[in-house]
Amino acid sequence: QMQLVESGGGLVQAGGSLRLSCAASGRTFSSFIMGWFRQAPGKEREFVAGINWLGDSVYQSDSVKGRFTISRDNAKNKVLLQMNSLKFEDTAVYYCAAASEWSRMQRRECEYWGQGTQVSVSS
Repeated sequence: QMQLVESGGGLVQAGGSLRLSCAASGRTFSSFIMGWFRQAPGKEREFVAGINWLGDSVYQSDSVKGRFTISRDNAKNKVLLQMNSLKFEDTAVYYCAAASEWSRMQRRECEYWGQGTQVSVSS
């Protein structure tokens, strides 16, 4: 079993920055692809970014590429999402997730999910 806890969400003005953190515990952290998803009311859960153990495989959605950066600190079992140049449309609940392989994350079939943290961007 793996537990994921997000933190760092809040309210920020458009153009501002925010950094989300995901703390993992329980199941072996290195065995999983880690990623971030987001979901706004009335919309499907959307993939934001993902990263493997070594950090040599990183994927980001086109909507956030160039603005968001995903990274992981394996020594601390943490995954970070640095969010810059935030837009109103970035407003959503952001979820940390763990998948056993990239194909599962691509299909939004991650084995573990966090509770989510609210990110609100004012215009």
